[in-house]
Amino acid sequence: MSEADPGLFGPSSVTWQLHSDPMMWVAGIRALYLQALHPRAVRGVMQNSDFHNDAWGRLLRIADFVGTTTYGSTEAAERAGARVRKIHRMLGATDPDTGERYGVDEPELLLWVHCAEIDSYLYVARSSGFPLTDAQADRYIGEHRVSARLVGLDPDAVPGNQAEMTAYFEKVRPDLAAGEEARAVDDFLLRPPAHPLLVPAREVLWRRVAHLAYAALPPYAHELYGRPAPKPATVTRRLRATGTLLRCVPARLRWQLPPKHILRAMARLGPTARPAPYKLGR
Repeated sequence: MSEADPGLFGPSSVTWQLHSDPMMWVAGIRALYLQALHPRAVRGVMQNSDFHNDAWGRLLRIADFVGTTTYGSTEAAERAGARVRKIHRMLGATDPDTGERYGVDEPELLLWVHCAEIDSYLYVARSSGFPLTDAQADRYIGEHRVSARLVGLDPDAVPGNQAEMTAYFEKVRPDLAAGEEARAVDDFLLRPPAHPLLVPAREVLWRRVAHLAYAALPPYAHELYGRPAPKPATVTRRLRATGTLLRCVPARLRWQLPPKHILRAMARLGPTARPAPYKLGR
């Protein structure tokens, strides 16, 4: 494998620039809220993981997978995908109402998780001020047919632009509901377990982030969760303010957090691989 291997996306991709933005953490929480509204999908998570006791570990593993597939070498990304597919093949869930047993790697479920994630990344980034044209947003969605393949989906069956993504969500909406598992995810995201000394920080910082991520959900999600939807202009104002604040933190400082995917990619490819929004205009 060449030392200069750019990986699956590479520095010229929209993904390379977008995934370096600090608002991706808010977007990731929005994705969890949205994913929990598919009863079969969230049931697979709740029945196969110790979500309540290891939710932080799960969040960090998801972030590591996204970082590896975005900034890692082709070999590292393919290896991460193979690991995820192997785990999914071994897991199943049971519908408590019908007794039906099904695999968590059903294409319908993988597609929902994928689309909820990509939609969340794109919506939060753009709404918070990350500069993307419609053409670049389409490019971003199309690029992630690659990440869909990594988890076991047929890339041709995955939305490749904004219009296809919108049509997908309209099609799947009748299947969505805020069931018992969704309520459990909601409760966790508002009050995650924390050391007693960290509870004040959780109340001040985490709850603000979780409330913002929840506020950024589409109107039908607010309706399903049973809480009134905030005004879109208010949500956009809050997202922009948070994005402006977080982007004031020097990138080099943010990227020092383990496992340092971006810094490792720059070491592999050279300083010109540094992600930056302005590069999208080139």
